[in-house]
Amino acid sequence: MSDEDIDDVDRAILYALQEDARNMSSGDIAERTGTSDSTVRKRIQRLESAGIIKGYSADVDYQQSGYPLRMLLYCTAPIPERGELISAILAIDGVVAVQELVTGERNLLVTAVGESDGDITPVAQELLDLGLTVADEVLVRSHETTPFSKFDTESRADDA
Repeated sequence: MSDEDIDDVDRAILYALQEDARNMSSGDIAERTGTSDSTVRKRIQRLESAGIIKGYSADVDYQQSGYPLRMLLYCTAPIPERGELISAILAIDGVVAVQELVTGERNLLVTAVGESDGDITPVAQELLDLGLTVADEVLVRSHETTPFSKFDTESRADDA
């Protein structure tokens, strides 16, 4: 599915799901987009099948749930291997995310959470055991997200 295949209705669906997928019904989205409930359900299914919607997950506040440390570990992996290492990195206890970076020496960003430094240190060791170099570690105080504004068709219409 290319960018040309995604229209304003798809963007509005994506925006609504990013806002609150758990409480946003296809009827609610249909009302926003001026389409039918069945159209929204079919569009969501098409976006899922195309891999544009990769899944639905809870946005967990790790600090509130007893894991106050969120550590970013900037790693260096051999370029041909970095993509292949992602599933092994995600299997490490405490790792919650991996981002493949395409510029610079630090080409993997690993996010780990834990109760204490004793939870994070083994993560770094396992990364080393996989052959990665841990170039930097950053302790994160907070992490917030927002829906991607380019998907907000209502806001784009107001700007026109």
